[in-house]
Amino acid sequence: MPQGIHFCLANPAAPTARLGADGHPRRDTQAPGFLPPIPLPRRMWAGSSIVFQAPLVIGQDVERNSRILSITEKAGTSGRLVFVEVEHEILTADAVPALREVQTIVFREAAASDTPLALPVPAAETFDPAPWETHRVITPAPALLMRYSALTFNAHRIHYDLPYAREVERYRGLVVHGPLLASLLLQLAAARYGENALREFSFRGLSPAIAGEPLHLVLRQAAVEGELELAALAGDGRQITRAAATLR
Repeated sequence: MPQGIHFCLANPAAPTARLGADGHPRRDTQAPGFLPPIPLPRRMWAGSSIVFQAPLVIGQDVERNSRILSITEKAGTSGRLVFVEVEHEILTADAVPALREVQTIVFREAAASDTPLALPVPAAETFDPAPWETHRVITPAPALLMRYSALTFNAHRIHYDLPYAREVERYRGLVVHGPLLASLLLQLAAARYGENALREFSFRGLSPAIAGEPLHLVLRQAAVEGELELAALAGDGRQITRAAATLR
């Protein structure tokens, strides 16, 4: 199976009645779950660091063990922030470790109803592919976001409910999933170096990607041999996702 398929495997399934207003499982004492009851309504997958230990094979049974590593509160320009680091370990049926991922989730305060929509309208295209060795352009459609939400059992409304994304979370449009962008970058590396060629991969979201707008997926060798730089950028050059990888 391709690297990144684990994003779709063994995800927790909450009953619809236990979902909150944003589509995620509620985090309160009335509906106890895995994540702590942090009283901040907005949630964002900020990034992950992944170590690939053994390829996953079609037909295998897999098990995911998760634990919370840390909870850290900070103050940002948009108000209070809480960072939660979660470790996921994927094992095959014979208990062989397939990968280890440390995921960072950020919880934020609610956006005021008069908050300007996040992200200005893109400027004229200024992206220059010249410094990059590999370059692919993709325009994520709402249907792609819906299908990825279904594959990952992710009911977060910013990915499919345009009025909610605009009026409540104050995004300019539907937001492309962070792990979907990571998966597209992993596909870019696989097209260049072959399937399961990476030993490590990490990514960090820097700015939201909006459905219907072109994205530039790029890759190049880093200064250290065997290491790669990857990124997803908007047409105006704004960096959406920054990623790094190490070849096996």
